[in-house]
Amino acid sequence: MTEMREHSATIEIDAGPDKIWAIITNATAYPSFDPTCIRVEGGKAVEGARLRVYSTFNPERAFAVRVTTFAPPRLMVWSGGMPFGLLRGVRTFEIDEVGPGRNRFSLSENFSGPLLRLISRSTPDMTEAFEGFCRGLKELAEA
Repeated sequence: MTEMREHSATIEIDAGPDKIWAIITNATAYPSFDPTCIRVEGGKAVEGARLRVYSTFNPERAFAVRVTTFAPPRLMVWSGGMPFGLLRGVRTFEIDEVGPGRNRFSLSENFSGPLLRLISRSTPDMTEAFEGFCRGLKELAEA
């Protein structure tokens, strides 16, 4: 059985899904509201886009991802990892309506692969970082 590790955060936002979607697909603007994002190269997050994400966790190393699912304005998935499936990360952005003009935004990432046990010892718990992303997104979307 392959080991898995997941991090997630959820927040309710008083804004329509289109407004939230416009923010989360403008990946190069993440540093303006995400406290752990240094920069994102590659432009807009659209189907098939290849992005390079730099974070405060390891500022010198880019995390290369590809937008593998793109279902506006509800679901976007980024996938990345090492060759041969040695380590795989799948980040999911999801927007669900909970009432008129109110949506639940969820951000999660699943890591898997044979190298996970070895690498997970040196990687931080991303829950706090995801919560920061959610708070920043809420503030921006509700402004």
